[in-house]
Amino acid sequence: MKVAILQSNYVPWKGYFDLIQDVDVFVIYDCVKYTKNDWRNRNIIYPKNGKQWLSIPIPSSSVKLCIDEVQIPDAKWQKVHAKTLSMGYARAPHFEQLQELIECFLIKKKWNSLSSLNIGLICWISGKLGFKTEICNAREFPLHHDRVERLLGILEAIGATEYLSGPIAADYLDKRELLFSERGIQLRYKSYGPYLPYKQLKEPFESTVSILDLIANVPWEKIPEHLRSC
Repeated sequence: MKVAILQSNYVPWKGYFDLIQDVDVFVIYDCVKYTKNDWRNRNIIYPKNGKQWLSIPIPSSSVKLCIDEVQIPDAKWQKVHAKTLSMGYARAPHFEQLQELIECFLIKKKWNSLSSLNIGLICWISGKLGFKTEICNAREFPLHHDRVERLLGILEAIGATEYLSGPIAADYLDKRELLFSERGIQLRYKSYGPYLPYKQLKEPFESTVSILDLIANVPWEKIPEHLRSC
């Protein structure tokens, strides 16, 4: 049983979905502190006018909260993001795919919880891509105070035999990787890309932008090909 545990991001890049498709169970780990100027509430798109940020305004006081406690006080950003995406990608070959997402998540529903929005988008996109990965919430499991023991507790509750971690998590594990093998869990670090390029609305090719760019430019059934290393 291969498991990944990661915080939710706002419309993540392709590597995030590469990680999801690579495991049996993907755990949304939003029971940790919200970090300012991170990927939780923003990401980069690459429309006809070039790279730009899509950012959800979050109160500065949210740094005292866990990610799944962060509230979005004003829904005006939804209209701004919908307009930005619609204008920027209107001429993309598969804009209708992006338009469906815009309608479902930015126009028809108001979001108060950042985590709920992110999880909703991640699950919806994963479903469109045909992923069979089970996506669950860390809050469903016993949570220890020690950060490494917390991860191990979740993995053991799921019955994991392998933990696929992001490459920057080595510092988080605090040189305690041996604990995983002692519990019968193989620890492996995910390597991302290089990924298959595709035609974008702008040049040069940008690989690390939000998956929204892939959704607008590549048909759903072909996108998984772009989520595997070349």
